[in-house]
Amino acid sequence: MTPNAASSASTGTSRRSFLASTAVAAAAVAGGMPLLTACGGADNGSREGTTSGKNAKKIMPAYVASSVVKPDIPSKNGSSMGFTAKLDVDTLKTSVPKKLGKGGKVTVMSPFWGSPPKQNNPYYTSMNDLIGVDVEWRNQDGNTYDQKLGAVLASSDVPDVVVVPSWNMMGKIPSAIISKFADLGPYLSGDKAKEYPNLAAIPSDAWQRSIFGGKLMGLPQPAPSVQTIVPLYRQDVFDKEGYEIPRSADEFMALCKDITNARAKRWACGDMKWTAMNTFGVLSGGEKPLWWNLVDGKLVNRIETPEYLEAIEWTRKLFAAGVVHPDFKLGKSQAVDPAPKFAAGEFLIWNNNIVNWYGQQAVQATQNPDFKVWGMDIWGHDGGDPVLYAQNPAGIFAFVNRRASESVVHDVLAIANVTAAPYGTKEWMMTNYGVEGTHYTIKNGVPVKNDKGNNEVLNAYVMVASPAATTAHPDMPDYTRAMVEWEQRTGSHTKKSSFWGLQITEPSRYTNLANDFEQLEDDIIRGHKKISDMQQAVSDWKSKGGDKLRDWYKKLLDENGPAAS
Repeated sequence: MTPNAASSASTGTSRRSFLASTAVAAAAVAGGMPLLTACGGADNGSREGTTSGKNAKKIMPAYVASSVVKPDIPSKNGSSMGFTAKLDVDTLKTSVPKKLGKGGKVTVMSPFWGSPPKQNNPYYTSMNDLIGVDVEWRNQDGNTYDQKLGAVLASSDVPDVVVVPSWNMMGKIPSAIISKFADLGPYLSGDKAKEYPNLAAIPSDAWQRSIFGGKLMGLPQPAPSVQTIVPLYRQDVFDKEGYEIPRSADEFMALCKDITNARAKRWACGDMKWTAMNTFGVLSGGEKPLWWNLVDGKLVNRIETPEYLEAIEWTRKLFAAGVVHPDFKLGKSQAVDPAPKFAAGEFLIWNNNIVNWYGQQAVQATQNPDFKVWGMDIWGHDGGDPVLYAQNPAGIFAFVNRRASESVVHDVLAIANVTAAPYGTKEWMMTNYGVEGTHYTIKNGVPVKNDKGNNEVLNAYVMVASPAATTAHPDMPDYTRAMVEWEQRTGSHTKKSSFWGLQITEPSRYTNLANDFEQLEDDIIRGHKKISDMQQAVSDWKSKGGDKLRDWYKKLLDENGPAAS
């Protein structure tokens, strides 16, 4: 989290993208699509396919909404819920009236961005005392977590709990999850979840995503179903210069040319690929099952659609026109954090995760009182309404070692029941802020972290489980409202693709089939490759297994009917 952040939207991407220069991962919450029944899932013991319908309902926890706190802005159109009021720490509600932990020791491996604090720091010891469990953290560098994760899961030394983000579920990781981790159904399915009220209050769609190999295995972090990529812009500069918000791809290009003056060290934007994917109506990225959708009776992959090529070509034109800040020409190898140059006004529009909307403002407001970052609504490329696709209901999961004893499993659930406490509770406050006086102080009714809080109360316990998607920044209530209302407007143009909300394990022979496409996109956008290279790659993808993978996905739909769109 950024300094003074009261909360971020509880998305799978938020932990990762909050510290990255561009956001990729995403997730989703509530929805109402008919669920597919198992195809190679629970009934036949296969590690491929998915589990849903009646089979999933038998596995998932009973949903019991939390009544402990009431949001100031209720969720709508798949948005997060928002809290704008200042917290009165003396009247915080209690959601865990008694310790559920039995005093055992639990080891947890999780991605961490930054420098991990020492094990016995005041935040960790206070959280452990609140929960009643001795948690030992084995934090790993989030930027290279996939490498460490693969090595640990291939070994015999697997910690009691392992956190796995969906963007790391590549290659052999999904099958390793199914073989290495425990079935939590005996502890959480149906009414058993009521023993852990904060877990029971997690939306059912997030639990649906937590079913692997026919078993309830993951403890989820719920997230909004709307797109989380916002075209952030320097509203203070726009107002000063009289720039108008664009409403089409052509208007955006014209605006960028008007803004850019390389001699004055001002460019219009960063890499706008992810916004382009949205404005051109491309199927949601991130997770491969969302690349597929049933169109006029045929199952189509995003890479086969004209919209996909159009989005790449339009982004290429931005680079070719010289309106993109030079730092972004390096792509993923970019070594320079763009934030300072955005703050300095070297470029004015930045593709970013919605949590960074607040983050950028919070960091810069103390240094530049005139600084104002805002979010553009996503436009349709032709000037009409956009066509957007919902993102998945959870994107980060915590798994329990299948060799863990029953007492360890109960202790893990005790941890999750505290970390999933809703905003406005004592447990949420401790999880997100630590100890008053040690990690934060109250200033004008708003909790403000000190250096110790910023160093210690950082992406650890929040990675085990989270409450329903929440946006809460009482220090900047206008930004909380703006972020949630942006999600709600975006949600009004959002629909669900055929495999939304399902946890699908592809056959291992296909898992690496599309791995090179993101790099090829970036190469084309930067002028190193041509659109014809992408067309050839799509043709190769079809012949090397894409068409067979289509048949495999189509079978899921043929047997059960398509999901609601």
